[in-house]
Amino acid sequence: MSSVLYDVPGPRARLRNRIFGTVTVLVVLAVIALVVWRLFATGQFTAQKWSIFTYSGPWMLLLNGLGKTLSAFIVAGIGALILGFILAVGRLSDHAWVRVPVGWIVEILRAIPVLIFMMLMYYGLPVVGVKMDPYYAVVIALIVYNGSVLAEAMRAGVESLPRGQGEAGYAIGLRKNAVMRLILMPQAIRAMMPIIISQLVVALKDTALGFIITYPELLYVIKLLGNQVPFGSPLVPAAIIGGTIYVVLCLILSYVAYRVEKSTRRSPRVAAPPPGEGGEPVTMTEAIATRR
Repeated sequence: MSSVLYDVPGPRARLRNRIFGTVTVLVVLAVIALVVWRLFATGQFTAQKWSIFTYSGPWMLLLNGLGKTLSAFIVAGIGALILGFILAVGRLSDHAWVRVPVGWIVEILRAIPVLIFMMLMYYGLPVVGVKMDPYYAVVIALIVYNGSVLAEAMRAGVESLPRGQGEAGYAIGLRKNAVMRLILMPQAIRAMMPIIISQLVVALKDTALGFIITYPELLYVIKLLGNQVPFGSPLVPAAIIGGTIYVVLCLILSYVAYRVEKSTRRSPRVAAPPPGEGGEPVTMTEAIATRR
C-alpha cells in the first residue's frame, strides 16, 4: 500500500527507523543521566542545599515573585493584543499616509530587543528627568515589543485569507471597517491563534528579564534564594523549583489556548439555518447580510 504523498515504509525502512529511534532515545537518556550524575557528584542534592525550602519564608518569597510575574504578564498580554490589533489595522489601511508610517513603526519596534526597551525606560529616562518604576518599565517594554510582533501575525493572517471573503462583504454593502471586524479579523485570529499564544508564552518568559532592572519577579527571587550562603548557595535547587513553576505556567497557558481554540473552532464558510427553517445552509456573508 502507498500514500498519495509518500510511499509507506517497507520492512527494511521500518527496521531502520526503529534503530534510529532507539539510538536517539538512548542518547537522550544518557545525556540526562550524565547531567543528574554531575549534579549528585557536585553535591547539588545534599540536604543542606535543599533545607532552605523546609522553611515557609522562601515559599512566601516565591509566591510573591509569582504574583509579580503574573501581574506584569496579564497587563502586558492584554496591552500587546490591543496594540497589535491597532497596528495591524494601520498596516492594512488603504491610505499610504497611514500604512507606511505604521509599517516603519512596527519594523523598528520588532527590531529592538525587549531588554533594551526595559533598560532605556528604567536607566535612560531618569537622565532626562523622568523616573519610572520597574513594574511600568517591564510592562511597557513587553507591550511595545510583543504588540509589534502580534501586529505582523494578525496582518499575515488577514492577507492569507481568500480575496473573495472581503469582496463578498463589499458586494453586500459593508464598509471596510465592518468587513474587517465581521469577516476578516475573526477568521485571521482563529488561523493565527497558535502564533498568538506562542507569542504570549514568550511574553510570559520575558518577564524574567525584569530582574535586571530590579523588578522583584520570579527569577529575581530564584537568584536571591540561590545566593544564600548559609544554605550552601542552593542555586541549582532554586533554579529547578523556579523552572518547574515556569513550565507549569506555560502548560496552563497552552491549555487555556487549546480550550479557546476548540470553543471558537467552527466553519468560517458555512452557517446553520435558523431554528425551525429548512433549506440549504447559507454562507457567512449571507448570514451577516441577514443579520443586518
